[in-house]
Amino acid sequence: MIRKSTGATTSSTPKTDNTQYGFSDLLNKPIEIYTFIDPLCPECWSLEPYLKKLRLEYGRFFKIKPIISGKLSSLNLAKTKNPKDLAKAWNRTASRTGMSCDGDLWLENPVSLPWLPSIAIKAAELQGGKAGASFLRKLQEHLFVNKENISNDEILIQCAKEVNLDLEEFQKDLSGETAKKALQCDLKLTREMEVDEIPAIVLFNQSDEQEGIKVSGLYPYDVYVKVLFEMLGSEPNPAVKPPLKEFLKYYHFVASKEISVVFNWSSEQTQKEMKKLQIKRLVEKMPAKYDTFWRYIGN
Repeated sequence: MIRKSTGATTSSTPKTDNTQYGFSDLLNKPIEIYTFIDPLCPECWSLEPYLKKLRLEYGRFFKIKPIISGKLSSLNLAKTKNPKDLAKAWNRTASRTGMSCDGDLWLENPVSLPWLPSIAIKAAELQGGKAGASFLRKLQEHLFVNKENISNDEILIQCAKEVNLDLEEFQKDLSGETAKKALQCDLKLTREMEVDEIPAIVLFNQSDEQEGIKVSGLYPYDVYVKVLFEMLGSEPNPAVKPPLKEFLKYYHFVASKEISVVFNWSSEQTQKEMKKLQIKRLVEKMPAKYDTFWRYIGN
């Protein structure tokens, strides 16, 4: 059973207790988080800063499993919706969330086969969960930042190259049945968990039989932390964040919004800190329609 939540918890306040989890518990990671997303959904893209921060602060307690849950109707949105309406919706989302997504894509270079990127993600996942997650992120960058048709074979291959996939295997799986069946499994799980709004996350504690908690929609970061604490039954301290340079070196390409969220900085402070690194030629500034992105170019 899954209990729906919009961030409000109904149980008593969890204890602040950092000792109840032993070494073996942390290795096994007691919490499993299903993230229900659609690669074409700008709200799902806007969840990225919060997921990054959650991993850095509390990733020792959970594993994340992405579920591609764009319903078949939304996977065909390019054929059923007016491109101008899609463009306006994307631009509104970017203005509201701070994560740039350029709606002009739907007017200039629309996604011609909206279901194909989802199959491509499942094909990438056949090379491992980390490979799939890296490929998903790269697809989102090419879509929301570069305004590219990510159902184009050349773009899919380029994304696969950029995350170091085995290209021969990827191309074979992209046209095979295994990736298609994996996508159908994700869509079936979406229906079974009654996910009717994305993004959505469902948290389960693998160490007991308590029901999971579902949070549908996009919420402030504190809501996700609160639900995680409820599942853990305690309020562990967040891990110490890495230095900014190490964060950028690991992720390679990030938005100013992501940096601001992760490090609890204002937009002005983020720009100030990034300018320092730019002067040292450690990062390259990549302006976007609604935000600035930064590519790490240092050693």
